Parts: sequence; structure tokens; C-alpha cells
Amino acid sequence: MSATSKKISLKNLRSDVDSLKKTLLNLNFQKSTGQLENTSAIKKARRKIASLKTSFNQQRGKQDA
Repeated sequence: MSATSKKISLKNLRSDVDSLKKTLLNLNFQKSTGQLENTSAIKKARRKIASLKTSFNQQRGKQDA
């Protein structure tokens, strides 16, 4: 994997995390107003964010090494 493709994938991971954080914020707002029916979506979003952040940090670590 070349350095430029790593940078691209890191940028993609970062943008995915940002979009999931926005989704999580919206889910929390819906929960607080009583509009959220599928409360498990919050847990799934949090776990997906954690997974993406782990991948991001692993790739960044490989890049720095």
C-alpha cells in the first residue's frame, strides 16, 4: 500500500467517524425527545465509531513506524 493510498484511507476513515458522530448526536436527540424507537441504534453507532477509530489509529501507527 503506497503512502498516498494510506492518506486517502485515513481521510476516508476520519470522514466516516465524523458522519457517525453526527448520526449519534441525532440519535441522542431523538432519544431525549422520545422519538427514537430503535434504541439499539445508539449502541451500534458507538461501536462502529470505536471500530473505525481503532482502524484509523492502527493505520496511523503503521505510517509513523
